[in-house]
Amino acid sequence: MIKNNAKVTREAASAELELRDQGFTRPKVLMLLPTRQACAKVVEMICAICRPEQQENRKRFDDSYLDKEVKFGDDKPADFCDLFEGNDDDMFRLGLKFTRKTLKYFSQFYNSDIILASPLGLRMAMGSEEDKKAKKLDFDFLSSIEIVIVDHADALLMQNWEHVEHIFEHLNRQPKDARGVDFSRVRNWYLDDQAKYFRQTVIFTAFNTPELSELARTSCHNWAGMVRVQPEYPGVIGQLGVRAKQTFSRFDVLSVDKDPDARFAYFTKAIVPSLLKRAKDSSGTLVFIPSYLDFVRVRNFFASSPAVANLSFGTISEYADVPEASRARSHFVTGRHKVLLYTERAHHFRRYQLKGVQRVVMYGLPDNPLFYKELTGGYLSRSEQDLKLEPGQGSVRVLFSKYDVLKLERIAGSQRLGKMIRDRSDTFVFEEEKAK
Repeated sequence: MIKNNAKVTREAASAELELRDQGFTRPKVLMLLPTRQACAKVVEMICAICRPEQQENRKRFDDSYLDKEVKFGDDKPADFCDLFEGNDDDMFRLGLKFTRKTLKYFSQFYNSDIILASPLGLRMAMGSEEDKKAKKLDFDFLSSIEIVIVDHADALLMQNWEHVEHIFEHLNRQPKDARGVDFSRVRNWYLDDQAKYFRQTVIFTAFNTPELSELARTSCHNWAGMVRVQPEYPGVIGQLGVRAKQTFSRFDVLSVDKDPDARFAYFTKAIVPSLLKRAKDSSGTLVFIPSYLDFVRVRNFFASSPAVANLSFGTISEYADVPEASRARSHFVTGRHKVLLYTERAHHFRRYQLKGVQRVVMYGLPDNPLFYKELTGGYLSRSEQDLKLEPGQGSVRVLFSKYDVLKLERIAGSQRLGKMIRDRSDTFVFEEEKAK
């Protein structure tokens, strides 16, 4: 653009000079990140590559984004520390502007080359639907984005995924205001509303999910096509580090929208009766529930159904404060509460080291296969070490349907997947690595 500006100055009289080198707005790169610490790591990589002679507002950036205090002990797993160590605030947005010698932090979006933000931070910058009447809705700065990088997409799924979908819906739209753009310099594909076909989207994730596949299908239209890395998974059911009977039960469901009802029906008719039969010996039952909506449904069932009136229970969800979670953990380990309902997001954000677990019931499989190992092998092993459980007496019961195929592959393994989904038998028992 600088060279073309010089050409325009030299050849101002030339009518044949046509230079298409711009978009509607300046920002060209958007990076969606889960935490301020992740943003700081990306900025360090950018600085290592471009080596700017000057960095404007660098101290302000360090004060706002860096936190060198050690927050976690050795009991937290490596992936948890990598994600949440440092400044784990998920509300931020940052504009970076490059000149020939200077990198400027906190530049206004319309003057920035790169925008780094969390989904929540960017969504708030765009405004909400409630602000329409006040004319505060603004997403023109996303009109000319040419590269989108979604980093730690698996972590963003544990935040509010709707924000990510909202941002993608507003990428590469025709701007509402001209903002001083020289239309004679704007590339033709922007003018023809073809920008979304020329945008490169890169999504980094530890594992694939239906949400990510749907995002790629509906929002990634690059004319050159799409590449997806699909590894083959060995499965983690043989990597628990403790001997435990693992029973996978498949329930039939006609369509994906019927899955929640079918899952709840199977849980109440097949799983709960087995707990009631041995009510005196049901202490230490951990019920893991991935979805918060399912969690509320199961919690209400335990709280109001006469069938489970004698089965005391506690709950830990992502919305539980520290005293509430501590109280639930204490009642569970002492046996005052025989059943503990535990959500996936609570485990993602807290990684509680639960004591007293003797059996694990998985209402649904976790997206992250590491969670399966921690919730089963990790908790049961600890109970054996604390002499709360006889060696080899721990058990795991898993509910799954054909719509859990991505989760099931990561946990049971790619080679076992086909049989578990299509076999006439709906029950599969694993002990160590051998199926019975």
